[in-house]
Amino acid sequence: MELRQLEAFAAVISTGSVTAAGRLLGRSQPAISRLVQELEQEIGYALFSRNGPRVTPTEQGFLLYEDVAHALQSLQHIRQRASEIAQGSQRPLNLLATPALAAGLVPQALAQMGAEAADSISHIRVRSASPEQVAHGVLTGAAQMGVSSLPLEHRGLQVHWIGRAACVAVLPQGDPLADLEVVPLAALADRRLITMTNPYRLRGRLDDAFAAARPGAQRGKTQFMETNASVNAIAAVRAGLGVSVLEPVTALGLPLQGVVVRPLDTEIPFLFGVVTQQAAPCTPAMDALCQTLTDVAQRLLPGFVLHDARDHAALLEEMLPPGQLPAPAAQESSENHE
Repeated sequence: MELRQLEAFAAVISTGSVTAAGRLLGRSQPAISRLVQELEQEIGYALFSRNGPRVTPTEQGFLLYEDVAHALQSLQHIRQRASEIAQGSQRPLNLLATPALAAGLVPQALAQMGAEAADSISHIRVRSASPEQVAHGVLTGAAQMGVSSLPLEHRGLQVHWIGRAACVAVLPQGDPLADLEVVPLAALADRRLITMTNPYRLRGRLDDAFAAARPGAQRGKTQFMETNASVNAIAAVRAGLGVSVLEPVTALGLPLQGVVVRPLDTEIPFLFGVVTQQAAPCTPAMDALCQTLTDVAQRLLPGFVLHDARDHAALLEEMLPPGQLPAPAAQESSENHE
């Protein structure tokens, strides 16, 4: 395979046409077509279905694109790093965080560091990813630091601290429950709930809390709208599609007009932490950012409790119902998403 072939293939998928890919790469339409055809001949299967001037990626093409896009992005980082080394620049700080923490906590921490951060970190890359991808990115060295929800007990990760804060109710402005200082969890069970999809993280704790709040209630009676990101849930609440119980970082760190955030009468814990690779020492800038993330979380989240990283197993046991604590080997290979 040649780099030009992979670039042409990725450009066609990204833009949706051979002509647009040619404009993007500064090459002619016939040249793009030839490169893609050469790549198809080399790998032995079609990447696109062709219907006149239109092309549609095949299933195999979509599967290959994920790895090609990752490889091209890595190559771009190498080129950029080579240029930075030539100019004597410091290595960029690559940070991975789950969407809630990337939106509600990380920007405020970087803003608090202010000019000091600009002096110590010349280039910062912040990307959002699932908790599993955060752990994998730090373990493989793609990111020097990760901010993620629990569990974080993966071999090779150093957990610096674990934070705990209570989930909150998110209601449309003008909702009768918004007049209460504390919202009863049982009062939300009769409403349409906008909630997270993954049963192995926050969603599982929500289901258990609602079951305890309304013992004897029929399961399946409550209407649900599911999503994979807290910001989507808040937007749905603002649109009047229901109410939600969410982790507090997005609700308080990224407030939206038209919604009201209230504490609950039942504590549903949200736990998260900061991780780095055990084998890689932290730079002073990373240590400063780690401390600033703690400071911002304490200021932002009411009732925030800071735990030592050694409390990880005990916190997991407290979160999970009896008999559901995963074995250590399963924790290390967990592929849970939030």
